[in-house]
Amino acid sequence: MSTDLDPLAEALRERLAIIGDHAHRDRDTASHLQRLMDVAARIDACVAELPADRLDPRLQHFLEGRSYDKALAWIEAGGNA
Repeated sequence: MSTDLDPLAEALRERLAIIGDHAHRDRDTASHLQRLMDVAARIDACVAELPADRLDPRLQHFLEGRSYDKALAWIEAGGNA
């Protein structure tokens, strides 16, 4: 995986972990939602830092469509998903 994409991949993994944290969601809905909003902002910041002229078109498509699971799979496959 490209080191340029490491922060994005980390944020995408964190998003999945938050989504899967049903105990936190059930215990404190507002806090859970805040965590999701925070990681969404982090994902947006990571995407904004990527050089658009060097961004793979397929990854760009996933990110623009907010298909974050697909974007993470693409990154983890080394750009071959």
